[in-house]
Amino acid sequence: METLLEPPQMDEAMRRARRHAATMMRERLKPPPDLTVSEWADLHRYLPATAAEKGRWRTARTPYLREIMDCFSDPLIERVVFMKAAQIGGSEFLLNVVGFFIDQDPAPILVVQASDGEAAKFSKERVAPLISESPVLAAKVRPPRSRDGGNTIEAKEFPGGHLGIVGANTPVKLRSRPRRIVLFDEVDGYPASAGNEGDPIDLGEKRTSTYWNRKIGAISTPTVKGASRIERGYEQSDQRVYLVPCPHCGHEQQLVWGDQGSPSGLKWEAGRPETAHYLCEHCAALISERHKPRMLERGRWEPRAESAIRGYHLSALYSPWFAWAEIVREFYIAKDDTQRFRVWVNTRLGETFVERGDAPPWQKLYDRRESFPLGTCPPGVLFLTVGADVQKDRVEAYVWGWGHRKESWLIDHVVIEGDPYDAKMWEPATELLHATYQADGGRDLPIAAFAIDTGFAQDQVASWARKTGDRRVMLVKGDHHKNWTTILGSPTKSEVTHRGKRFGLLLWTVGGALVKQETYGFLRLPTPLDGEPYPAGWIHLPMVSDEVIKQLVAEDLITEVNKRTKFTTREWRKNRHRNEALDCRVYARAAAEQVGLSRLRSPEAGPAAPAPPKPPPPPEPRGGAASGGTPRSGRSRRGNSQSMRQRGWLK
Repeated sequence: METLLEPPQMDEAMRRARRHAATMMRERLKPPPDLTVSEWADLHRYLPATAAEKGRWRTARTPYLREIMDCFSDPLIERVVFMKAAQIGGSEFLLNVVGFFIDQDPAPILVVQASDGEAAKFSKERVAPLISESPVLAAKVRPPRSRDGGNTIEAKEFPGGHLGIVGANTPVKLRSRPRRIVLFDEVDGYPASAGNEGDPIDLGEKRTSTYWNRKIGAISTPTVKGASRIERGYEQSDQRVYLVPCPHCGHEQQLVWGDQGSPSGLKWEAGRPETAHYLCEHCAALISERHKPRMLERGRWEPRAESAIRGYHLSALYSPWFAWAEIVREFYIAKDDTQRFRVWVNTRLGETFVERGDAPPWQKLYDRRESFPLGTCPPGVLFLTVGADVQKDRVEAYVWGWGHRKESWLIDHVVIEGDPYDAKMWEPATELLHATYQADGGRDLPIAAFAIDTGFAQDQVASWARKTGDRRVMLVKGDHHKNWTTILGSPTKSEVTHRGKRFGLLLWTVGGALVKQETYGFLRLPTPLDGEPYPAGWIHLPMVSDEVIKQLVAEDLITEVNKRTKFTTREWRKNRHRNEALDCRVYARAAAEQVGLSRLRSPEAGPAAPAPPKPPPPPEPRGGAASGGTPRSGRSRRGNSQSMRQRGWLK
């Protein structure tokens, strides 16, 4: 049986409880220290052991982030835009802002990632260590529990506020609750619309409309000129750049990439990235990388325009973790590959990539044709692929040869006339599949892969592919407008049977938009002078007709802004009726990707460069003549061509 407290003891316990309650109340009512975001980070932020630099956060390591972070603790600033390169601390700056508001100025916070998957990844890999490694945050935000609805991977509560981490593709989560602080991370990766409800940034910003002291931040690495959200935001801001003083003359300047035509900037000896240094635009003195920390420490942000929106732009030249020599080394690797160079421009210079969507005039390409005739393989051709386009009255097929550094040759143009629904019309297609072309040294090159479009008469195309029983045949479907990420997607089964199960031949999705961009970039390469080697990606054109050349440049890349959604779209559109040469180039390039064009080692890499890829042997035909007959890989291309033309199948 419990013993009741005597009156004197009860009075003392009540006094202690009252004193404790009063102390707690004073702590809660006491205003927070007058700290900026950067000061808070220096005092309370700790980096996890997995970080490049574990331990206490030091803003002095990245002094250019100080002003950007402090914008969020400045009551006079509402919007901040940060267009950045990779590896300069952008994500850490965003985490510091989140931690500051959790600890110093509690408020409803929303962090928007590109997708739900990215949101969950950001929460687990970045936000969780932020909280667990910083004692002041760990004391306020409880760890996630399976039965605790207020503290999960995507939602965390703390005294005075809550943090939501959502994907830009989920409109319900974007408009769920009012938020005072909204941070948009990697906005150039957002979808054009969150479901069917419009731009995700507009949806997120509407969550802040009830707060007079709201804060809105957008951060991202840019992508393509004209389609970059972060670039549009930066252009609407005061466009600040970070000026650093020259260690020799003290002149303040922005660190920029110095190409051959610029008098200053990053310079190096030809072919020697390790000699990279910076050339001052004022005194022309050489600045070595050892001066970078001191230059960054003494740097300052300077606006270049008038606007109430704070905008910041920073390249990897400022990064304390990324050496100038490494940037130059990556430039040499990427400069001859359109897609790699695009990534380099985005992630190292922090700039949008200007697409070369306009092909050179067809007359210029016609005038630079080379003397080798159709049906022959000049030196340098390693393997052949075919791209075929099915029309209602014919099949257009182009044979392309491929070599090192993505150099290519137009080898042959075959037109098979007839109705695709007539089984006899597919016999010459089988002959072309088994044809060989004489290459350098007298060797015969077979067709390594045969990509044929299924946009018209798909059942007939699939039936022909099935009868050949040849694994070199690729059924392709062009994605000429939306696919800007991959040349060749993963294949899917082409037939659906009972209960949605797929069987049958593989169907490959081709990134036509990406291949056309690459092709036009290669066609715009300047013609080398006599004695100079051809540049990487050079497209060799034989003595073909002007119609073939016109078809090869028959589309233009159009960039438009949707009047309703305000989102920029890019689309390839015809500038003439016929474009079979360009479409077949796309399919042949996709087939070359499947064979292994991008995996070929450059001849400069040494004698270990692989031999030309060999196509897989076709399986034994099933059903005699109905299966396409026996392979004719031993016959010369000329014999096949003459045989097919004599029969009236070819022009």
